[in-house]
Amino acid sequence: MPYSRSVKVGVLKKVLPPESRNIASVSRETGISHQTIRNWINKEASGSLDEKDGEKGPRNLSSIEKYQLLMESKKIPKEELGEFLRKRGLHSQHLTLWDQEFAEMVKDNGKKQEKKVRDLQKKVRELEKELNRKDKALAETAALLVLKKKLNLLMGDPKDD
Repeated sequence: MPYSRSVKVGVLKKVLPPESRNIASVSRETGISHQTIRNWINKEASGSLDEKDGEKGPRNLSSIEKYQLLMESKKIPKEELGEFLRKRGLHSQHLTLWDQEFAEMVKDNGKKQEKKVRDLQKKVRELEKELNRKDKALAETAALLVLKKKLNLLMGDPKDD
């Protein structure tokens, strides 16, 4: 999966000085392979990371990248937010829009779950009704068989014993 330059730069800021965090921990945190991060470090050292061949605009970012940028922006003080957004070619409206998108996703997912629960409850009620109907039919059939045997015994017809 190609990552945008802003995601690469964000990850490299975490693993290169001054933060110098462990590559494995950043890999777990971001979900990006540690080997990919190592490749980015090598490209940064050789100066080839600045090539904009894989650059994506805000409209072309994946949901994961949008979420990572949104979460990263929440940690930044308001005074530094403008610089953060300029470096990534974003506007504050992008963050607001993405925040709303994620809120709607969560809300829609909750509605889907509620509908699924209601459908399953309806199915359970239908199955319970069918089970009760079959239980009654089985009890009726058993009662008829018992009565038939008793009638045969009273009439002296030994063929159904």
